[in-house]
Amino acid sequence: MAKAFASAGDLEEKTVSFTQVGEGLYAFTAEGDPNTGVIIGDDSVMIVEAQATPRLARLVIEKVREVTDKPISHVVMTHYHAVRVLGASAYGAREIIMSEKARAMVAERGQEDWDSEFARFPRLFQGHEEIPGLTWPTTTFNGRMSVYLGKRRIDIMQLGRAHTAGDAVIYVPDQNVMFTGDIVEYKSACYCGDGHFHDWPKTIEAIRAWDLDAIAPGRGDALLGRDMVNAALDSTTDFVKSTYAPAAKVALRGGTLKEAWDAVRAACDPKFSDYAIYEHCLPFNVARAYDEALDIDTPRIWTAERDQQMWDALQG
Repeated sequence: MAKAFASAGDLEEKTVSFTQVGEGLYAFTAEGDPNTGVIIGDDSVMIVEAQATPRLARLVIEKVREVTDKPISHVVMTHYHAVRVLGASAYGAREIIMSEKARAMVAERGQEDWDSEFARFPRLFQGHEEIPGLTWPTTTFNGRMSVYLGKRRIDIMQLGRAHTAGDAVIYVPDQNVMFTGDIVEYKSACYCGDGHFHDWPKTIEAIRAWDLDAIAPGRGDALLGRDMVNAALDSTTDFVKSTYAPAAKVALRGGTLKEAWDAVRAACDPKFSDYAIYEHCLPFNVARAYDEALDIDTPRIWTAERDQQMWDALQG
């Protein structure tokens, strides 16, 4: 029997955890669903990643209100994907921050990505009628910027391409904690369909160089302590390299995408098949790895139609 398309069969609600990762810092996680970070400053709150819908954003707000009554002033997006940004309106923040490149990707492919992810994640997009439209930043940056919530400084930085070309991380220096978005995952498959395989391991090493005490990753549990941080950095790198190498070998000898799919499955299934959203991500990852091996530097835009065609060819 053909597997259900992407996450169409994943309809059970997940158990939410709200984990303290530093003083005034929290990770909202839900069994492999997209995570959200919370940074409490002296006078207001910053949210990292908005969730897919206002409905899901309100679940985050409920948790925030359990620990602070300070207003939410800033929402920072680590990248442009719909499941990360379309819930932004619920927070009522005065500032929405993205990298310049992430904003350009909203303009270039934001609507196509929304349509694509809507079909892939029906559970996450329950209540989609409330989404007012594409999420646009009020502030953009190139390279690095700092935001002060009173005396608390938050550094928002681009350390390199990885999950997308516009990735940013959010670093809180007084606690040596970083919110990495989908550059780093924990026991969850990396979605590489818009990724940059050659750059991703170098970007992970740039994160490792900070010698962090904790990470709130894009998916999976909060990473507390340096041993857990380094284990997640290692496993994320292994996932990316194990996906790319077999697909590239097939592409460079003139093999087919289906042959690349078989090669990646042989390499990755034994190590990662129990990871969250593994089956969902794999066809998109193989297609992107195959393209990158053929020197297609800019990921091709995913559309709902292209998604289904590719899925049927590989996963059907």
